[in-house]
Amino acid sequence: MFQENLLLILVLLFAVFMLVMLAQKLNISYPIFLVLAGLGISIVPGMPQIETEPELIFLIFLPPLLYEAAWYTSWNDFWKWRRPIGMLAFGLVFLTAMIIAYVSTAMIPGFTLALGFLLGGIISPPDAVAATSILKNVKIPKRITAILEGESLINDASSLIVFRFALLAVISGQFSLQQAVGQFFIVSLMGIAVGLLIANFMYLVHRFLPTTPSIDAALTLMTPYIMYVAAEHFHFSGVMAVVSGGLFLSYRSHEIFTKSDARLQATSVWATVVFVMNGLVFILIGLELPAIIENLGDYSTVQAIQYGLVISLIAIAIRVLYVLPIAYVPLWLGNTVRRDPVNPPWKGPVVVGWAGMRGVVSLASALSIPLLLANGTPFPHRNLILFITFIVILVTLVFQGLTLPILIRLIKIKDIEDFAPEEEQDAAIRLRLMRVALKELNEKYAFEIRDNELVGFLKNQLENDISLVHQRLESLECDDTEKEEIELYNKVLLHLFTVQRAELFAMKKGNHFSDEELRKMERQLDFDEAKINGVYH
Repeated sequence: MFQENLLLILVLLFAVFMLVMLAQKLNISYPIFLVLAGLGISIVPGMPQIETEPELIFLIFLPPLLYEAAWYTSWNDFWKWRRPIGMLAFGLVFLTAMIIAYVSTAMIPGFTLALGFLLGGIISPPDAVAATSILKNVKIPKRITAILEGESLINDASSLIVFRFALLAVISGQFSLQQAVGQFFIVSLMGIAVGLLIANFMYLVHRFLPTTPSIDAALTLMTPYIMYVAAEHFHFSGVMAVVSGGLFLSYRSHEIFTKSDARLQATSVWATVVFVMNGLVFILIGLELPAIIENLGDYSTVQAIQYGLVISLIAIAIRVLYVLPIAYVPLWLGNTVRRDPVNPPWKGPVVVGWAGMRGVVSLASALSIPLLLANGTPFPHRNLILFITFIVILVTLVFQGLTLPILIRLIKIKDIEDFAPEEEQDAAIRLRLMRVALKELNEKYAFEIRDNELVGFLKNQLENDISLVHQRLESLECDDTEKEEIELYNKVLLHLFTVQRAELFAMKKGNHFSDEELRKMERQLDFDEAKINGVYH
């Protein structure tokens, strides 16, 4: 039975990968295809049902997803936009959870206030992966992306804390908002303390022990689980532990990964793990959805869909109506931090307000609701909550996800930032790094430059590279004819890389060189090609 279920999961995961490739081909955000894949799996006749342990869903999926989000959050951007991030991540999450709680309690027969807060905590956090994957195909100010990513990181934490308190209230049968607020601050602060303590320990391990790239990558996978389990063991917030610890280690990552191999391997491992986890969560909901629909109890499928649509529209409306007014609060107070000389103050908030797509964190939270209460009775309205969550994700991802690029084009928001264009920044950074290296070489290795032919070649290469980067900076101001020449030059380089790869393959077949040395050279070609594709495409 286990082998059959495993084979089914692998086949479905492969099908999801095919859909993701189709999404890339169509320039559509892949989370939209994931939720559609989950829906498609649920309607395939004869598809077996797989029961999952709710506690394992929370434990397996959420720590790495939160840690990955924290790791790739820019601390500088996070601190720069801390005010709007805080107002969205705390104010909007709590407001959404509260309104959803009272609306669902009034609308759904038999729904208690604790169940309402449980549902509100599940669907209140937007998904940064969905938003950024949609926004990468359109030009918008980078601050909007930074705000959305920072908001998603913190609102995942705040909403999951609301979720856990509401879950305890349902299980215990008692709910006190005042007591919950007080406990919120205690468990959050202690969770942060646990996360930072473990993060400092892992920093010392990475920094001072003789680790290898494989060990470093494995340790980064273990770290969020250690943080989460340790904090939860003491009944503190595992979510806040993972987020705070992830931010700390991300900020010190340049000290942890001093070798490029370790950095590249860890990045590749995490990209693969998170991508697979996103696909697995939607596969699981697709396999469970038929059973969820069959066991809605006193509610018909039509009623459940109506509840889901109403709550989806309310969640969308709350965000839009909340974001627009708070964007003007600093302006009313005379604060000029957010003033934009090109874009009117309402354009950015419109994009942020409409980018509230729900995603994998909400789904994983809903799947983690236990099947039974402590006394052995079925968890009340579990299937209805799961179904409504799926409807909210489906509506926000498909409706808002597909219309967000259209909205951005309609309002004509301009990409004006505090920094130079990306290509100029890249060239300037490279130039500065090479100048530092050349200066160090001239000052400390003058004798070696004169007497060691290889070191002399290194100096000449640095000087040539500096000259090339200077030409690149100048080319950014060139006319169309010169740009065509540069594009042709890049095209020739890429073609030569292809020819060189073919030659490497021929050398591998000839068995005259070790595979290890051939792989090293292939990796260098990958780096060279990445510099061309990353900067010029």
